[in-house]
Amino acid sequence: MQPSSESFRKFPQPLDRVAIGLMLVLIVLIGILLLSGDRSAPRVREFNWQGKQVGADDRAFLLTFSRPMDHPSVEQNLKIQPDLKGKVSWAGRRMAYTLDQPAPYGTEFTVSLTNARDRFSKEGSDHGILRDFNEKFKSRDRVFAFIGAEGNEAGRLILYNLTQQDKKILTPENLAVMDFRTYPGSDKIVFSAIERTNPPQSLAEQKIYTVTTGIQINDPAQLGDTSTPTASASPSQPGQITQILDNRDYQNLRFDLSKDGRSIVVQRLSRRDPNDAGAWLIRDGQPAKAISNQQTGGDFLITPDGDSLAVAQGQGLAILPLQPESEQPADPLDFLPKFGTVLSFSPDGTSAVMVKFNTDYTRSMFLVSQGVQKEILKIPGSIISANFDPNGDILYCLLTNLVPGNTFQEQPFLAAVDLKAAREGKPMEQTLRPLVLLPNQREIQVDLAPDGKALIFDQTQADDRAKAEVSQALAGSKLWLLPLKGDLNNKTQPEELPFRGLHPRWLP
Repeated sequence: MQPSSESFRKFPQPLDRVAIGLMLVLIVLIGILLLSGDRSAPRVREFNWQGKQVGADDRAFLLTFSRPMDHPSVEQNLKIQPDLKGKVSWAGRRMAYTLDQPAPYGTEFTVSLTNARDRFSKEGSDHGILRDFNEKFKSRDRVFAFIGAEGNEAGRLILYNLTQQDKKILTPENLAVMDFRTYPGSDKIVFSAIERTNPPQSLAEQKIYTVTTGIQINDPAQLGDTSTPTASASPSQPGQITQILDNRDYQNLRFDLSKDGRSIVVQRLSRRDPNDAGAWLIRDGQPAKAISNQQTGGDFLITPDGDSLAVAQGQGLAILPLQPESEQPADPLDFLPKFGTVLSFSPDGTSAVMVKFNTDYTRSMFLVSQGVQKEILKIPGSIISANFDPNGDILYCLLTNLVPGNTFQEQPFLAAVDLKAAREGKPMEQTLRPLVLLPNQREIQVDLAPDGKALIFDQTQADDRAKAEVSQALAGSKLWLLPLKGDLNNKTQPEELPFRGLHPRWLP
């Protein structure tokens, strides 16, 4: 039977017939492919820590796969060297590995995955086996800053990189640094200082500055290429000074920097009116503005969320909203009449350590969490400072004991408080673990490393021939490093660092 002329008229051109033929061939091939399945090997499409530098706040990395994976085969074959213990969770093709502890600083890690298979492959078959994955990331360098205490370093801000054994002097000789705080990105430090003059200036003449550290952090939070820093992360040269608050109309006293680095609170006193005293807010680099609630004359700390201020007042501890007086005035968010001061906040911001001054001249330490106030320590001496470990399970404290005798003397010591045991109501003998007995002096500054692996502290020595010009430091001040093993039963000995200084602080 001959095709009708009408059929040919439907596809009058040879090209149309060729196209129709190719479409039929493709349909057949697609059907075969669907029936036989995808023969390409699954792979890791994205690893968000690849080539990055992680800090203590980076607690989980993500692996995104090209196909749905067999979970047990991935979990059993995933390796991290050096070992980082953690937990695995899944959301579709994405796997999250959450660390039990922050990655130790100053370390390079390798993440590898072999012999994992996709969800649809048969066990024992070569089909569906993941392409071998092997990538690296680093933790941040172990870096701290301190105020120099000898020679031409006296009174100057110094940065020391323990990982690379590198020291930089950040501030010029004409400035004597009083105090400082580090920004979360480690790229800048805010500090108070006075100018060196003859005769020397009063400590009340300090101004507030920032200085660049020259540190560049390729952080996992940065977007874009996973192997190279973003353009916005380009480092500045170390030692670039910027004045952010003068002392023309007000004296600048103590200050604090918020955890996110967006807010600086400075306690100020008017030169014209002694009744005009209170805290001022510098937010996002804008000009300083007085805080609306002026009852901020005592010791204070910015809360971890950066929205409030914990202020010691004569009759207790107030939590005040952190807003300039140009905004609508607000009442205190909370008032805790029992406590005299707040020492520190937990890393997640849900708990705080506060001190109560008892009528029998003892001191009590309370753990305050979500409205619950629990006494965890009571001593006849002083409670000077406290630092939570990264998981909030251990509290590293600087305490003092009263020395028996007719004169009032205090013996300082470093100790750890087991918060798990304290929450269970165990006696102080089981929760308080002394670590190091220190020289008989109160002016000791202690800071806990962001990864919780070491304490750094200073030790001043009286030497009348070498007093620093304006700070209360002495040229013989030593710096000590106390390694921490995480096991409170395994004590270590402090190591003296090979330079003189005081007020050491770790960079985040």
